[in-house]
Amino acid sequence: MLHAPFRRRPLAAFLFAAWAGHVAAQSASNDDTLTVAAAQQIEVIGRHYDNAIGMSDAASQGTIRAELLRSRPALRPGEVLEFVPGLIVTQHSGDGKANQYFLRGFNLDHGTDFATTVAGMPVNMPSHAHGQGYTDLNFLLPELVDRIDYRKGPYFATHGDFASAGAADIVYKTRLDAPFAQLTLGENGYARAVGAASFDLSTGGTLLGAVETMVNDGPWTVPEGLRRNNALLSYAQGSRQGGWSASLMAYDARWTATDQVPQSLIDQGRPDGTPFGRFDSLDPTDGGSTSRYSLSGEWHRRGDEGDTQVSAYAMRYRLKLFSNFTYALERPDTGDQFSQQDARTVWGFKASHGFSHTLAGLDAFSEFGLQLRHDDATVGLFGTERRALIGTTRVDDVQETMVGVYGQTQLTLTPWLRSVIGLRGDHVRFHVDSLGSAANSGRTSDQQLSPKLSLIAGPWARTEFFFNAGRGLHSNDARGTTATVDPKTGDPVDKVPGLVASRGIEFGLRTEAIKDLQSSVALWQLKSDSELVYVGDAGATEASGASTRRGIEWNNRWTPGEHFLLDADLAWTHARFDNADRIPNAVDSVASVAAAVRNIGPWSASLQWRWLGPGALVEDNSVRSSPSSTFNLRISRALRDWLQRDAELTLDVFNLLDAKVDDIQYVYEYRLPGQPTSETGKVIHPAEPRSARLTLRVAF
Repeated sequence: MLHAPFRRRPLAAFLFAAWAGHVAAQSASNDDTLTVAAAQQIEVIGRHYDNAIGMSDAASQGTIRAELLRSRPALRPGEVLEFVPGLIVTQHSGDGKANQYFLRGFNLDHGTDFATTVAGMPVNMPSHAHGQGYTDLNFLLPELVDRIDYRKGPYFATHGDFASAGAADIVYKTRLDAPFAQLTLGENGYARAVGAASFDLSTGGTLLGAVETMVNDGPWTVPEGLRRNNALLSYAQGSRQGGWSASLMAYDARWTATDQVPQSLIDQGRPDGTPFGRFDSLDPTDGGSTSRYSLSGEWHRRGDEGDTQVSAYAMRYRLKLFSNFTYALERPDTGDQFSQQDARTVWGFKASHGFSHTLAGLDAFSEFGLQLRHDDATVGLFGTERRALIGTTRVDDVQETMVGVYGQTQLTLTPWLRSVIGLRGDHVRFHVDSLGSAANSGRTSDQQLSPKLSLIAGPWARTEFFFNAGRGLHSNDARGTTATVDPKTGDPVDKVPGLVASRGIEFGLRTEAIKDLQSSVALWQLKSDSELVYVGDAGATEASGASTRRGIEWNNRWTPGEHFLLDADLAWTHARFDNADRIPNAVDSVASVAAAVRNIGPWSASLQWRWLGPGALVEDNSVRSSPSSTFNLRISRALRDWLQRDAELTLDVFNLLDAKVDDIQYVYEYRLPGQPTSETGKVIHPAEPRSARLTLRVAF
C-alpha cells in the first residue's frame, strides 16, 4: 500500500560515487581529450552571461554561467534559479519540500507554469500528490552546474508543458578542472560536505563522480532535522561534433517541517496568554521524506548534414509529505494533519534534428523535434494524526502520457532582420483508476497546436529589438479530468480540460550602446484561459477564471573592469482575473541588485539585495502581503599562499540585517487547537533570521 513506509536505498549509489571520486583523486591525468563541457568552457572564458547582441531571440532569454553562480550565496539549492532575472525563490515549509517560485505575477505554487530541467531531465511532476508541476530542486548540486539556459514566455517551440511563464534548463558539467572537497559549517546545526572529481579513461571518455551529505536543524523551535544524501556518476565521450554521455543520480532526504502559522497568534500570543514565537510550530510532527533515482543518456552529432541530438531517461520518485495548514478546523479532536504520498516511475525520450538550407533564396536554419514523457504514478491523500494513518480521502493510479512534436525555422530576411517561425503540437492521454471511487475513474485525452513567432531587428548602435508572440499551455492534474464526485463531500463536480492554453506577447530591446553596460527591457503580456488548480490538500479541483498578466522587466549588467560586476534586475507586474478581481499571491514587484568584486588580491566579495514586493492576498485586495527586503553577503579568500594548493575560505551571511520578513503569506480559514470557533486571517511562514556559514574548499 502507498501509505506504508517507502523503501529507500541510497547507500549503494552513494558509496559507488564516493569510490569514483576517490579513484579520480588518485588517477586524474593531463589527457587533452576534448569533452563537450570542456569545449563549451573554452568558448565562454571570462563571461558570466551569454546575453550579448546577436545571441538570443528575445530580450528575456539568456544563459547564466557557472562563474556567476559562484559569486553569490544560496540558502537552498533551488535558489540558483534566482539568477534568472525577475525570479524569486522562497519556502513555506521544511527544506526537504519543493520551493515556492515567483515570476511574472505568478506564485508558481512549487513550479506550475515554469518548466525546469536538470541534466536534460524534467523536474516538474504532473498530477503530483501535492501540486501540479511540483518542482523539487533539492537534489541539485550547485557546484556541478555548468550553465542555466533560461527563457520566458510561450514563444519557443522547443518547450511545451508548464513553460507559459518561462523555462530553465540547468546543464551539468561533465568534466572538472580538478578534484575538490568542500566542507560547510553554519549556525543552527548546519553542516554540508561535498566531494567531486573527474578523470580521463583509456577509452577516451571522462568519468565524473560527486557525493553530498547535509544536515540542518534551522532556526525553528522544533528542529528541522533535515538529513540529505546525494550522489552522481556520469560518463562522457567525444566532442561537440559527436559523442555521447550517461548519468546516474541518487537523492534521499527526510525532515521535520514548521509550516505557516497565523500572524495573529504571533502578535497576540496563545489563547491562554503564553507567547507564540515566529519560529514556533502548531504541529511538531509535520514533515516528510523523499527520494529520486534516475538514469539518463544522450547522443549527439554535428556535421555537414545537420545537427542531431537524441536523449532518454528513466526515473523512480517517492514522496511522503505530512502537513497541517488549518490546525483543527476539520477534525478538532485529532487535528487536521494529512499526508500526501506519491510513488511514480517516469521515463521519456527526446530527439531533434536541425539543418541549414535556403528558403526562397534566403539563408535559413530549421529544426524538428519529438518529445515523449510517460508517468506511471500512485498518488494518495490520507488523514493522519502525528503521522499515523487515521483515514483515506483518495488513492489513484494515474497513467499519463504526453507527446510533443515541433518544427521551427530561423530565416534571415535582410542583414538587419531575422525571424523565427515555429509550430508545436502537444497531445496528452490520461488514465485514472480511482481505487476508492469508481465514479472518479476514467480515460480522457486532449491536444493543442501552438504557433510561435519571433522577429529580431538590428543591431543599430549596438542595440537590437525583439517582437515575440506565441501560444503555450500547461496540463491539468489527471484526476481533475475524470472526476465526477468530490472525494470529501460526495458532491458532484465538473470535469476539467486536460490542457489549458495561454497566449503571450512581448516587445523588447537589448543594448550595449554604453561601454561595459548591457541592458535589456521587456514589455510583456500573458493571457491564460483559466487559473484552475488541483488542490492536493483537498483532493479536488479549485475552479478559477481566465486571467491577464502584464508587466515590464529591466535587467542590467555593468562590468567596468575585470574585477567588478553589478547586476540589477527589476520587474513590475499587473495581474488580474478577467472579471477585474485580483489574483491572490500575485506580487506586484520583485528585484535583485548584486555587486561583486573578484580577485582583488586573494579576496572576493558580493552583496545582494533581494526584494519580494507586496501583493493582494484576496480577490478584492482588502488584505495585502507585506514586502520582503533582505541582504546576503559573501566574502571569500584564496588560500594558495597558505596551503600551497588551490583552496578558498568563504563566509556567507544570509539576511545580513536580520530583517523580520516572511517567505510567504496567505489568507484562509483555520481554527486553533482547543478553540470553539474558526477565524479567517493571514498566515505566514517567516524568512530565516540572520545566519552565517563558513565553507572551506580545497582542490587536489
